[in-house]
Amino acid sequence: MTTPEPACFFERESADAFRATRLVGGAWNPDEQHIAPALGLIGHAIETDLRRRRGDEPLRLARVSYDILGVIPIGVVTLEVGVLRPGRTIELVEARLSHEGRPAVLARAWLLKDYDTRAIAGTALSPMPGPDAMPAHTFDGTWGGACISTLETRREPIAQGRARGWLRTDVALVGGEVVSPTARTLGRVDFANGIVPRLGPEAALFPNVDLTVHLLREPAGEWLGFDTAASFGPGGIGLTHSILHDEAGPLGSLAQSLTVRPR
Repeated sequence: MTTPEPACFFERESADAFRATRLVGGAWNPDEQHIAPALGLIGHAIETDLRRRRGDEPLRLARVSYDILGVIPIGVVTLEVGVLRPGRTIELVEARLSHEGRPAVLARAWLLKDYDTRAIAGTALSPMPGPDAMPAHTFDGTWGGACISTLETRREPIAQGRARGWLRTDVALVGGEVVSPTARTLGRVDFANGIVPRLGPEAALFPNVDLTVHLLREPAGEWLGFDTAASFGPGGIGLTHSILHDEAGPLGSLAQSLTVRPR
């Protein structure tokens, strides 16, 4: 009898515990979690805690920084969220994702009051072609793991370590739960490091040890766009930097610190 394919990356087991499905299988090791869905799960936990505490007076997530402390087996993870700097219009919160009692990801997020600034909104960041204007992209075995296989991708290479692309997935972040567009976006931002690698994984290892996202507004639509550059320094440190887009235009930015290790 064939086991039905899971339709989500995580299933809730309790108020603070979530079981990862096989679809989180990583690119570097398919038996470990790809960190991308876990980052989205942390965003979801932060927003859930915010609604619980503030009800109809929410704040908007403006920045979240993640420190990745180690690999995460495919299993049950727990989440804790606490307020470091409470406030009526500005808060700083911290979240911790653990596996079997071992902290695996620490996150800090700035939450800001939503003001109406439509009359002065604007950006000097350049738009990029939409997903329909780019060719479909497959990873063709460059990256393995179940998580990568859930993606539909468009990509336009520009130079070595430089590309623009779009991706989406129809896999839910948490089964049976409403997840905000922001949390869904946070569950995909870590793919920047793989959508435009400077070298293939057969030539070098370059996992990221952190990820920081700044957002201008709540994302819209199914597609998330990356205008990305990947750089390697001479001493084993790298940087992946992206301007994030949705189909309405530039959305924010992300940066990832890489540990670069030639094969």
